[in-house]
Amino acid sequence: MTEFDDPLYQLVVEACKHPPGSLPRQRNLTKVIRLVSPKLWREYTPYYQDALQQTWTYFCQNVCEKGTGEKYDPARSSITTWLNYYLRRRLQDHFIQQQKQQALQASSQVWGAKSGEPGELMNPIDLVPAPPDVPPILEAVKAWAEADATGELCATHIKGHPEVNCQVLILRRLPPETSWKALAEEFGLAIPTLSTFYQRQCVPRLRKFGESEGYV
Repeated sequence: MTEFDDPLYQLVVEACKHPPGSLPRQRNLTKVIRLVSPKLWREYTPYYQDALQQTWTYFCQNVCEKGTGEKYDPARSSITTWLNYYLRRRLQDHFIQQQKQQALQASSQVWGAKSGEPGELMNPIDLVPAPPDVPPILEAVKAWAEADATGELCATHIKGHPEVNCQVLILRRLPPETSWKALAEEFGLAIPTLSTFYQRQCVPRLRKFGESEGYV
């Protein structure tokens, strides 16, 4: 069987028939992700999930692109091989970055000891904002919550607090998520009140949407 006959490749072909951001493309790419995930390189490092997320973002952004040199070429490798190669490159990048951060931290600790100014160390790298990676699934959830076509999300709120409803909480808890502590301070409510409402009222509606779209 050639790569062109691979069922994964056929899903990619079907996905690429549809425009970026469309639900048909997202559904087919999600199917590919589910099938490829068990076959990808695994390792137990603190940065593995970050590298994996970069890989899926890369996949969704480049698998259908033409003329960029990044587009998947079934004549050269399988989809799994293509993504494993990218994943291991990202893991190597994270390893190198970790080594640099550890060296910088060690240097900062020495400097702090000499200056006699103990305190929290600030890594300059932390001051550089990371580019947002928005997977297609998150885009779909955000669009669904913002539209709230039936009005159900806005209508479902904490008693006496219509401003604290499922639409608001779902959007605020999407990556990069707002912490429960920050939300509690903003709305003047206890963290357990917010989190319990979210789990009991918002999560079931979120899951129902995911099931209807084939994400879960």
